[in-house]
Amino acid sequence: EVQLVESGGELVQPGGSLRLSCAASGFTFSNYAMSWDRQVPGKGREWVSTITSGGGRTTYAGSVKGRFTISRDNAKNTLYLQMDSLKSEDTAVYFCSKHTGATSSSGRSYWGQGTQVTVSS
Repeated sequence: EVQLVESGGELVQPGGSLRLSCAASGFTFSNYAMSWDRQVPGKGREWVSTITSGGGRTTYAGSVKGRFTISRDNAKNTLYLQMDSLKSEDTAVYFCSKHTGATSSSGRSYWGQGTQVTVSS
């Protein structure tokens, strides 16, 4: 029932920008906190950012703070990740995920299939 579909990943040069989108369906989107995570082959999945259900509070991993911005449009059931000043270290598959409650303290219950972001010259 729950579906999360990421899009927007592509090849970009260092210093460039991308905006990822996550289209959500099958649940009341506005009731749940949402997160972005990323994964590099051979490494564990790394948390990137979380936003509360109403968008009032956002948190970021130290590695992306100041460069990435998470946001959501509850009217469109869509989660976004604006990525600026991209570095090669940001290369990964990016996943959106749904929490089990309205705040980031709740656990995750679903993940999308991911979208590939490659930062390279």
